[in-house]
Amino acid sequence: MIRNIRGNVLSIGTASAVIEVAGFGIEVRMNAPEVLALGTEASLATHLTLKQDGLELYGFMSEADRDFFELILSVSGVGPKTALGVLRRSSREALAGAIGSRDLTYLTKVVGLGKKSAEKMLVELADKITATTHDDADGEVFDTLVALGYTEREARAALQAVPASIVGKDARLKASLGARA
Repeated sequence: MIRNIRGNVLSIGTASAVIEVAGFGIEVRMNAPEVLALGTEASLATHLTLKQDGLELYGFMSEADRDFFELILSVSGVGPKTALGVLRRSSREALAGAIGSRDLTYLTKVVGLGKKSAEKMLVELADKITATTHDDADGEVFDTLVALGYTEREARAALQAVPASIVGKDARLKASLGARA
């Protein structure tokens, strides 16, 4: 199992990056490849998956993100692409808070999971995650954006573009409205 790679960033795509390791260009699927910079050295925590048509390597900026990805994978019926998609739409901390507090609305509206998938995730993971205080600001911001005419996909994308450092419903709404412009 490959648990970590370090090397020079050769290219960055929308869902992956190519890292040069010992002369090999290794494609690593990521939830946020845009955080890497071309030509710089990157160190990623990784998860290797064996598929019918080959191997896929998933990379994360921290071991905590990788471990959370692996926790999501433990849910029956959830594969690596779905788990990575979930992490693309929301931060690990927000997801852990929503799962720990059993916030089905957050998982279905903000993260975009179907109701059955979200319920399954809550049932299988809620006891494995310590309940933390969960700010439902994103749920309220999501509803406001939809009421203002955003599609659900546009509202999710606008919320995803808001940095985690911006907190509070009003500040997150203002930042998400600016993200569309």
